[in-house]
Amino acid sequence: MQSNSSVVLQFIEKVLNRGEVDAAGEFFWEDMVEQVPLPGQGPGIEGLKYALRGLREAFPDMHWTVQEQIAEGDKVVSRFEWTGTHRGTFLGVPATDQTVTVWGMVIDRLDGGKIKDTRIIMDTLGLMMQLGVVPPPKG
Repeated sequence: MQSNSSVVLQFIEKVLNRGEVDAAGEFFWEDMVEQVPLPGQGPGIEGLKYALRGLREAFPDMHWTVQEQIAEGDKVVSRFEWTGTHRGTFLGVPATDQTVTVWGMVIDRLDGGKIKDTRIIMDTLGLMMQLGVVPPPKG
């Protein structure tokens, strides 16, 4: 059996970086729980696939890099950064052709070699500032 951290890394490479969204079921249980879902994201693996397709459509060149990872027991914490070019509507924001860099962390809990629940904490405010939706702070 592979380590929990390698399951997470393989998911990032195959699904997020290569865009093989339908392969998400190899890494997540059908009834997985997204603790902090994106707006409009439904439950389970189908909700996750919906959110991932939306991300890929908005940022077709999206690429995720794990900068740090800690695994203990059934949990894996990954600190990441992703980059992409905004080519489609995302959270109601029409394409801007802006290249963005977004940081965040995700906590995955695995059971039997697959992710059972996940919690992503991402710099959405920073993303919206890069897209020009939110003005940067004055100072």
